[in-house]
Amino acid sequence: MGAFADFLLVLITFIFPPLGVSIISGCSVDLLINFALTALGYFPGHIHAFYLEYVYFSRRDGEIDVSFTAAPGVYSDEINTGGRAGYGTIVVTETIVSA
Repeated sequence: MGAFADFLLVLITFIFPPLGVSIISGCSVDLLINFALTALGYFPGHIHAFYLEYVYFSRRDGEIDVSFTAAPGVYSDEINTGGRAGYGTIVVTETIVSA
């Protein structure tokens, strides 16, 4: 994402925190937690959402090595890897051709 897209994400998160979290994490436990925190009060939802975005941006931009354990309080692989989680592993098998 470019700088303008990052700015829009922060602006969306400022207006409605669960929407910003859903953009970076998808449908995950982090989104459910953010909905609950926003329902408890608008300010706790903001703190959680901006923390998730901080972790996402710093790991996406390479400031933090992604070959580590998960960040405290972050349950989404998409956020923990900075958007490089993928959808699974690709297994390469060797084919044996008999002559």
